[in-house]
Amino acid sequence: MNPRNRTNFSGGPGVLPESVLQQVQQAIIEVPEVGLSILGISHRSEWFAAAVAELENNILKLLGLSENYHVLFLQGGATQQFSMVPMSLLHGKAHPAEYLHTGYWSGKSVADASRQGPIRVVWSGAESGFLRLPGDDELSFAPEAPYIHYVSNETVEGLQFQRVLGRDDVPRICDMSSDFLSKPCEAERFSLIYAHAQKNLGPSGVTVVLVRDELLAEVPDNLPGFLDYRSHAQAHSNFNTPPVFAIYVVLLVTRWLIGEIGGLANMARINRAKAELLYKLLDSSDGFYRGRAESRDRSTMNVAFNLRSPEMERRFLAEALAAGFSGLAGHRSVGGIRASIYNGLTLPAVEKLAGFMEDFRRS
Repeated sequence: MNPRNRTNFSGGPGVLPESVLQQVQQAIIEVPEVGLSILGISHRSEWFAAAVAELENNILKLLGLSENYHVLFLQGGATQQFSMVPMSLLHGKAHPAEYLHTGYWSGKSVADASRQGPIRVVWSGAESGFLRLPGDDELSFAPEAPYIHYVSNETVEGLQFQRVLGRDDVPRICDMSSDFLSKPCEAERFSLIYAHAQKNLGPSGVTVVLVRDELLAEVPDNLPGFLDYRSHAQAHSNFNTPPVFAIYVVLLVTRWLIGEIGGLANMARINRAKAELLYKLLDSSDGFYRGRAESRDRSTMNVAFNLRSPEMERRFLAEALAAGFSGLAGHRSVGGIRASIYNGLTLPAVEKLAGFMEDFRRS
């Protein structure tokens, strides 16, 4: 197999749409309307300011949000948001913020938030090995909490919430890094959403943050400028030199979602079809493939499963790579197999993987 013909099923960075890749290829040589490579266009240029404004509007349009949200394009990934959120919202608070511990990445957010102020873990799936998510009867949220924080899709464990959690009178903060813009999400019910780009949105290097106006009133005045959401909002994400290339690719992806896909409802239908194909194969394999997550909590973005032995998993990964399927190894913390089927991955590509899996089972 020629490595150039491999398909990317990695947990991240994820695959980009073919039409976007073609535009990026051209832009690296020359952005047509500018006459310069995207790698050399000034972040202070009028062209880049217009690109940022268009991207802000595209994201608001896709999510059906009004202009009482700021759309920011920051650096530092979701990891920086694990600290930036509590630094902004826990200052001087007597009551703890409430966190859900549903997997590997939410565990990271819990650890960082606890360094900034009081927190309470409302529910943890650690004892069960993060095989499921909580039901509503297992959750109790306090009305006096400064905010509630959770991860909508746990990429490592293949778990995804199919509902909005929390109270409407307490600010909701959500890490949507791995399912942002993959489906409609009732975004207006959240006070702050963040998502790093390297799953559904673009290359690594930029993190999208949506923050409601009134939440900014809670931010203390003694934060460093770079760690203050207001600095970036006032500068339209140009407070310091931003990642121009990564932001431009995210712009191209939003144009693709609007112009070629036709919006998030259509994207969700495509993503469901991809996920259902793989989960049906797992469930009909007579235990040869063993899905990791409970059925009701399965992710449409990350299909995590095991085979009967580590030896068979190693053979599966080797033969899959030889057949052109890259990035299928599970996260180092849990092992196994993980097929990440983000927005840019086509249904035909997933059908080819399913065909390989059928052939492997019969071999």
